[in-house]
Amino acid sequence: MSKVRKALSKLGVIPVLVVLFIILSFASPYFLQVSNIINILHQVSITAIIGVGMTFVILTGGIDLSVGSIVALSGLTMAVTHKYFYAMDLTPAGQAWLGIVVPITLAVAAAVLMGAINGVMISIGRVPAFIMTFGMMNMARGCAYIISNSNTISVFPDVIRFIGNGKIGGVIPIPIVIAIVMVLIASFVLEYTKFGRYVYSLGSNREALRLSGVNVQKVEISVYVISSLVCAVGAIILIGKLNVSQPVAGEGYEMDAIAAAIIGGTSIYGGEGKVSGTFIGALLVGTIRNGLNLLNIPSSVQPVVIGAAIVAAVFYDKIKNRKGSLAKG
Repeated sequence: MSKVRKALSKLGVIPVLVVLFIILSFASPYFLQVSNIINILHQVSITAIIGVGMTFVILTGGIDLSVGSIVALSGLTMAVTHKYFYAMDLTPAGQAWLGIVVPITLAVAAAVLMGAINGVMISIGRVPAFIMTFGMMNMARGCAYIISNSNTISVFPDVIRFIGNGKIGGVIPIPIVIAIVMVLIASFVLEYTKFGRYVYSLGSNREALRLSGVNVQKVEISVYVISSLVCAVGAIILIGKLNVSQPVAGEGYEMDAIAAAIIGGTSIYGGEGKVSGTFIGALLVGTIRNGLNLLNIPSSVQPVVIGAAIVAAVFYDKIKNRKGSLAKG
């Protein structure tokens, strides 16, 4: 039995996803259509990307509630800059790329700055992560309204729209490819680099990591920067999808990212979890939403189901940690 439990533990929520696929395939004739599966992957791509950064944060025992607002601020930074370039005709002939590269660079810089502020205040200022990122959630959202003058900005270059809606071979959406690449890179970093080991150690035993000579503050600041950096990527994809940038963009993304990470097996206490699990968690959440829509169940029910899934995942994590403590005792 112990071997079976270990095997199931390694699989994480994959068996749950498989069972859900089987149930929905019988419940709706449209569910297993290739177009619908690709649609699910397309819909969860941004959640998976933001979930990558959230996984780094939660692995250290922290939390980041500001990701949705940073998506909005980063996206509007790009949008406002691009609009300024276009209105002022600042792009020289033959150098149209400047009107794309500069706005994207500033969008990434704005996101990284927000992440660095979060990290510094949490690690050096010793402000609790929940409080700091909650405050940043409001500050970043406010800044988004300020720089856009509370307006929606639309019409972006073809290359941006291609990032959000383009397809490889006319079949696989670009956001899916970006999400998979980011998951693979993050998995490599966590599994095979010193920084990855430091992230796990920071969540499992902060004091031991500090006594081993590692700059704990630097590691902690870095994970919040990573969390914000992927928000910039998510913002660019979101704008490409909708061809519009607005201050309300990204609302609720923090809950989706946290749900994906926790349901995917990342321990809320830190020190345990994988980015691949977060991707599966995002896919599970997306599948639940897609299935409920296909079955014509009111959208108001979706938060109830997903909320229950989060509570169940945390409850399971708590029981698992309790058993581990008893075994060590």
